[in-house]
Amino acid sequence: MDDSLNRVYIIGAGAIGKVLAVCLKLAGRDVELIRGSVSEGSRRTERIKVEFADGAIKEADIEITTLAEHSSLNGIVVLASKSYGNGQLSVALKDKIGRSPIVLLQNGLGVEQPFIDNNFLQVYRCVLFVTSQPVNETTVRFKPVASCPIGLIKGEPNLLNDIVNILNTPAFGFKTELDITTIVWKKAIINCVFNSICPLLDIDNGIFHRNETALQIGRKVINECIGIAKDTGIMLNAIEVEEALLQISKSSDGQLISTLQDIKNHRRTEIDTLNFAVLDIARSLNKEHAVETTKLLGELTRIKAELNLQNPL
Repeated sequence: MDDSLNRVYIIGAGAIGKVLAVCLKLAGRDVELIRGSVSEGSRRTERIKVEFADGAIKEADIEITTLAEHSSLNGIVVLASKSYGNGQLSVALKDKIGRSPIVLLQNGLGVEQPFIDNNFLQVYRCVLFVTSQPVNETTVRFKPVASCPIGLIKGEPNLLNDIVNILNTPAFGFKTELDITTIVWKKAIINCVFNSICPLLDIDNGIFHRNETALQIGRKVINECIGIAKDTGIMLNAIEVEEALLQISKSSDGQLISTLQDIKNHRRTEIDTLNFAVLDIARSLNKEHAVETTKLLGELTRIKAELNLQNPL
């Protein structure tokens, strides 16, 4: 294994970043959590607790820093921050990262593009099959659904297995995926369903296995998005996508999807890299009419999020 990968820097001290940091620390990895939205601040150690679905509780002391404290990042750089910040983050990281691989643990289509445009040498994508929700500032509730695939976007294929081996732990699993683009599309379509319908209904992820009408609307989104994916050369099966949606819905019953968490906390959402990313691709193909439900749900979610940002109280 490449010794240069021994240290893991996790950018984004949210629900996913905190869980990953705890799991890696308990597995004996050298890990540091970097606050993605704050450029300056003091280095500190924080006790972070993770509550698992089976009732287990894991906790660890995690070193938390900011990007301003680092002139270089030599190791694996994992992005667990919100994807709408990738443009600014790619600029901030450009002179710090060198040949270190960057692994994006983010939802959506095209989230890697700022790093491609800024000529990052090693770019990998991960598709998350977990749900994570903050309980308070130092405690996170975490439910893994399946091992999370990581694949190569740009760089050296022979590093992929090393990266997966370092990030993989029994509590937060990762695996190698050679066809990551297809998996990215599949999960993005599922997220188009969860991240628009759940916030609009103000309901938890379990709604789709509990309510047939909600599932029918989800099916419309799935079928629309699969049609656009096919036009870009990505072949997906609607039944398989729906089965994955229901598996996530059942396994994360009671959990709130990230977009609903963001709206409730008056934060910006990632809907632009989901419903609106599909819409942009459809427009480029002159097929906007083919994603009417996906577009409408995205627009309503954006309006709800914007109203909450304007009225934080």
